[in-house]
Amino acid sequence: MISNRREMLATSAKVASLMLASGLFGGLAHASGPVAGKGAFDAKSLADVLKSLGLGAPAESKDVSISAPDIAENGAVVPLGVATTLGGVKQVMLLVEKNPAVLAAVFNVTPEIEPAFKARVKMGQSSNVFAVVVTNDNKVLFAQKEVKVTLGGCGG
Repeated sequence: MISNRREMLATSAKVASLMLASGLFGGLAHASGPVAGKGAFDAKSLADVLKSLGLGAPAESKDVSISAPDIAENGAVVPLGVATTLGGVKQVMLLVEKNPAVLAAVFNVTPEIEPAFKARVKMGQSSNVFAVVVTNDNKVLFAQKEVKVTLGGCGG
């Protein structure tokens, strides 16, 4: 019997680990996979990210949508979103052009997962933000939006 909060948390962590190890949560989205260890998170541009993943040139598409504020008053937590209505999507990425590490987030997609994700990213300065979608046939499609980061609401 669990007698205190600490024991309950420890037991919950053990149960969750066992469930993950057994594959019970296999259909969940996660930000790992082919990108890890290939230098994509060290890349300094959109072209470098795509090259490190073995992908070709991107094409702008109306089927990819990006949600981001026009002005972000706090660059430490900028809400970004990416979604697409396309079928056969295998990967979705969020990139911030002027960040030291351009690649902010990667989501591997399976057929069971709707390709729509939101994340909060850190932006050091005003920049273009890219929502990139990679299809099963390795087509790379993107949408972009400029986000202005202000310091204390004084413009950027």
